[in-house]
Amino acid sequence: MTTNEIYQDAKKVWNPTKMDYWEGLGVNIVLDKREGYVFYTKDGKRVINMHLNGGVFNLGHRNPEIIEALIQGTKQYDAGNHYFPSEVKNELCHRLLDSAHASMRYVYMNNGGGESIDSAIKFARYATKRTRVISMSEDFHGATGFAFMAGNDLWTDYFNTPIHPEDFTKIHRNDLDALEDVLRKEDTACVLMELITAGTGFQLPDPEYIKQAYALCHKYGALFIDDEVQIGLMRTGKMWGYENYGIEPDMIVTGKGLSGGIYPMSAVIMNDKAAAWLKEDGSTHLSSFNACELGCVVANKALEITTRPETAANVKMLTNLYKEGMDDIQSRHGVFMKQYHQMGVIMGIETNQEDGGVTLMKELYKRGIWAIRAGWNISALQFKPGLLMSKELACETLDILDSALSACEK
Repeated sequence: MTTNEIYQDAKKVWNPTKMDYWEGLGVNIVLDKREGYVFYTKDGKRVINMHLNGGVFNLGHRNPEIIEALIQGTKQYDAGNHYFPSEVKNELCHRLLDSAHASMRYVYMNNGGGESIDSAIKFARYATKRTRVISMSEDFHGATGFAFMAGNDLWTDYFNTPIHPEDFTKIHRNDLDALEDVLRKEDTACVLMELITAGTGFQLPDPEYIKQAYALCHKYGALFIDDEVQIGLMRTGKMWGYENYGIEPDMIVTGKGLSGGIYPMSAVIMNDKAAAWLKEDGSTHLSSFNACELGCVVANKALEITTRPETAANVKMLTNLYKEGMDDIQSRHGVFMKQYHQMGVIMGIETNQEDGGVTLMKELYKRGIWAIRAGWNISALQFKPGLLMSKELACETLDILDSALSACEK
């Protein structure tokens, strides 16, 4: 089928308005051949992936080591049984615990990030015997039940999902007074936060806000849930984003890149207090595909690659290269490019136009880069290289960005 035929068919059986949106922008992508950080469309266009599906392709498309691990895994494993342990489940738990701070004790595995956010909220409510969830208005935590309720109002309002203040309270980040006003009620089970939020174009928070919010959380008996589904797994230059802020969250939620881009996996890493339910009745929360054994095989390999010294060195090289390159580009394109935000290989570009993120997204795609505008702030664009990207490919993305910005200015 041609691209147009696939889109027309998708309008009938899958998602008509989404297809209309991308066709209208001229970004009607159908992925064909793909490898590393490059994919080809059905029409033969070569595209560098600077979206990574939010970090799913942290280690690239069709990473050969991940694929080989999956192939070898199928010789022994399948989905397994969620009632029973296995060697690969235990191995993944140990790897995740070893990657986090020393107070972490248990791991619970799911399929997607939203599902793990739902789980973490349930665990916090059980541990504290409270119900209120405080989240940041600018954040997104997934499209499942509790995760959806804790996210941005744009979508909860769309689906007529009313927010009950006694259950889900949203405040703006960097507002400590508003946070403490709610925490003083002493009915909050958890504060849920993306430390750096994609929806705004990765605007960096005030570091002191993160530290003080964390301290207030514990002062009033709530748990702190760190949503690292998008920013974790070495994307900030450290294994976990919280390491940049000097805190030790009660729960870390990870996903996306844990899949290796091949097999859906997510997890909640938790300390002893957060895991209270596990020690009283660990059968009260379950899922048929929880800790799927083939998924564990893939996730173990993804973590092994992510934690290699060579990977950390490459992330450092990319961080420095992009810092130098983006500073230069900013100095020459200030008319359109307002500023950029960067931590490790997480970057967001803010423009001086209300919908500048959309304009830049289109111009980048014309020149062979797929990057996406920010969800809640379409004046901004997310710009995200992968952990293993080569210097040559990174330099190519900077050259294309330079050209795209020139076109935007015209």
